[in-house]
Amino acid sequence: MTAPRTVVAAAGLAIAFLALPVVGLLQRAPWAGLGSLLGRPAVADALMLSLLVSVVAAGVILVLGTPLAWVLARVDIPGRRLLRALVVLPMVLPPVVGGTALLFALGRRGLVGQWLDAWFGLTLPFTTAGAVVAATFVAMPFYVVAVEGALRSGDDHLEQMAGTLGARPLTVLRRITLPRLLPAIGAGLALAWARALGEFGATITFAGNLPGRTQTLPLATFLALETDPEAALALSLVMLAVSLAVLVPLRDRWLPSR
Repeated sequence: MTAPRTVVAAAGLAIAFLALPVVGLLQRAPWAGLGSLLGRPAVADALMLSLLVSVVAAGVILVLGTPLAWVLARVDIPGRRLLRALVVLPMVLPPVVGGTALLFALGRRGLVGQWLDAWFGLTLPFTTAGAVVAATFVAMPFYVVAVEGALRSGDDHLEQMAGTLGARPLTVLRRITLPRLLPAIGAGLALAWARALGEFGATITFAGNLPGRTQTLPLATFLALETDPEAALALSLVMLAVSLAVLVPLRDRWLPSR
């Protein structure tokens, strides 16, 4: 199909607009000293903390998000549309607003946080656990949407047939549903992990920017922009590489290959 020239020109302008910041980043990157910049103790600490926070958040998302996606896709419950809107809300909510909401819900004087502190001595804000909570809050919708979409679009006749033959619901879930969901689970988990790795606004609002405790890669990049632009560029390259490594293999999850 031949597209009109105006459409092609507009598409080219959009591509240039999206690619220009990436090209600018690559052009200014300190390639010669990249190894030494990434080997600095502060950078290494931020990288390790980011990996810890994002991996733990991904584990929590897998455990909690899978049954949530299944309920949204397969269970006819009252207010399901409202529940689905609530689930995807962190995707469109400004991250700083999400962090503020977490602070008033789970802070030491928050709706639930005051009881966590009084009963268990558990304080989440400005801790590594708080950074995990912030990353989980922001990243979980990406996983739930991917898995719910796979459940809603998949044919469930095998599950129904197994049920009519006497298989228990847990057996059907373990032997039929989950194996068929593995590609969607993998794709959704990769997206959620990448989003957790790049989380900034909710983390700095709820967990702060404490080196070695809550200062993840995005926060370290923000801080380095004011004092060490070359280190900020190096950290940006790391996150850019991670994003591309996640998105490029997952392209066919949304677009059929040609």
